[in-house]
Parts: sequence; C-alpha cells; structure tokens
Amino acid sequence: MSKPTNDVIGVGAAIVDIIARVDDAVLEEQGLSKGAMTLVDEAGSSSIYDALGETLERSGGSVANTIAALGALGRSVAFIGKRRDDEFGTIFAHDIRATGTAFDAPAAASGEATARCLVMVTPDAERTMATYLGVSGDLGPDDIDIDTVSGGGILYLEGYLWDKPAAKDAFRRASEIAHKAGRKVALSLSDPFCVDRHRDSFREIVAGDIDILFANEAELLSLYETEDFNAAIDAVAKDVAVAAITRGPDGAVIVSGSERITVPAQPVATLVDTTGAGDLFAAGFLNGLATDQPLEICGQMGCAAANVVIQVLGARCTDDLKAKFSAEGWS
Repeated sequence: MSKPTNDVIGVGAAIVDIIARVDDAVLEEQGLSKGAMTLVDEAGSSSIYDALGETLERSGGSVANTIAALGALGRSVAFIGKRRDDEFGTIFAHDIRATGTAFDAPAAASGEATARCLVMVTPDAERTMATYLGVSGDLGPDDIDIDTVSGGGILYLEGYLWDKPAAKDAFRRASEIAHKAGRKVALSLSDPFCVDRHRDSFREIVAGDIDILFANEAELLSLYETEDFNAAIDAVAKDVAVAAITRGPDGAVIVSGSERITVPAQPVATLVDTTGAGDLFAAGFLNGLATDQPLEICGQMGCAAANVVIQVLGARCTDDLKAKFSAEGWS
C-alpha cells in the first residue's frame, strides 16, 4: 500500500452557511422546529433569508467544516462536493480553498443553485437550520475522482447526502476506491432525521462498508432502534472497527471491539453557538487517527475541538483551534 498523498478526503455537501442571530419569534414565524434541521426548497430558503438581519456567509456543510478544521490543524486534506457556477458557488470555492483544502472540481453549468444552510442561533446558543440542498445533492459517481480518493489515508462521508440515489452510488464508488487502495472509510450519520429516513440503508452501509462511524447519541439510538445506550454501543461494536459517539455535555464514548473509552467534555467558559460541535469533534478525532494517536487521545482531541467551536459564532475557529491544540501539547 502506497503512502497517502492526503491525510483525509471529505465527500459531502458543498453548502454556503448563512449564520444569523435570531430570537425564538423568528423561528416560530418561519415554522421551524427549534434545534432541528429542516429541508427547504430554494423559494423557502430565500423567504427565510429575507427575514434575517445581519448575516455571516462562508463555506460550510458538515464534512466541509471537518475538512477545513483538519487543514487548520496542519493535516493535508481535500474535498469533493458539487456546486453551481453562481454567486454562492464562488463564495464556497474561495472560502474552502482559503483554509488550505484542495478543492478542484469545476462548477456545474446546469442544475439547481448552489446549496445553502441558514443557521439561526438563538440567545440560548441553540442552533436551528433550514437547508436548501440544491445542486449539492446531485453529486454522482462521475464526480468521484479516483486519484483523489485513492490518495487519501481516510475517506470521510456525509450522511446528509444520503437522500438521492446518485449520491448513494457516489458514496459506494468512493468507498470501493478507498478500500481497494487499502484506505479507511469513515461516515458521519449527520442527523437523527437522516437516520429515521434511511435507517435500513444506513444499517447496510455501516455494517458492510464503514470502518469508522461518527454519531451522536440520538443518531445511534435511532440507527439501532433502541432506547438503551449500552445496547446500541454493543450493536455498533459488531458493525465497525471504531465508533465515536458524542453525548453533548457528557463528552463522548469511543468504541472498538470490547473496548469502551469514556472521554469527558471540557469545561465551557461561554456557550455561544453549538453549530459545528459534531463536525469539529470529528476533525479532532480524525486528526488523532491521522497522526497515529491512541483512541483515548483521539477522543480528547475531538472533545477539545468541539469545546473551541461552541464558544464562537459559526463553525470556523482556525486561530482558536490551533491555539487550543498547541496549549494541550498536540501537533
């Protein structure tokens, strides 16, 4: 097996995050469920956008956030995602490349507009999302570059893209390429609603194609249709080599075979915005794997990265993240 040219390759939705502070009344007016992710069409996205005040716009998407953070930590990374040749597509490409991420796919000349996610942060730091997937959901097997995927040490896939058949085929193609090259394949379940919609096919791919699984507690319980966390942990241990399960203020549990490692969450000075907590946990954890750290250290890196991002607005915390890892003595 040849040495990887990149530490991690991400395949996910190329989304522009539009972040705004709102009060609960805005969520009620727009018919949004607080703390959840709601899929909307382009018209719905535009309507909500018009109701917002000042916004912060930057490249986003779950896996893209993880990849950008890994780049900030010094890992060599690349991203595969689909965008249009429009204003938001230009914003996405410029912003993610600025993080040091290789993003070489040309913009699509037809199809829906570039995806966007309206991230509304209430005063209690809870984030509610309205996502228009646009052309990002049209990612297909032809968008998967063989050299890019086979050259990555770890392939990281995004559950949010699992809604369309073409994207599922793209994931399967990417997984086949990665495993043929002797690489590891990781998956984020992304959201309990994703699991609810696609439980059977998620169970199939987790058991058959995934080496490393990222999920929060609610997603894991939904995947295995149980309310017993220990039962879900035992089930996932049979399906994947490593599972990293986040539990909010209770930290995380790392599972590998019969091994169970509990990693406490770090104290939070000021909770600002929970956007990207899971994405940054994955970044810290994958950073540990890419640098051959023990699983417990990987979990600690994940919790540390999540701790940083929830104390800032949005999912980009480059300087704070590097400072945190430096203070912990991690490279």
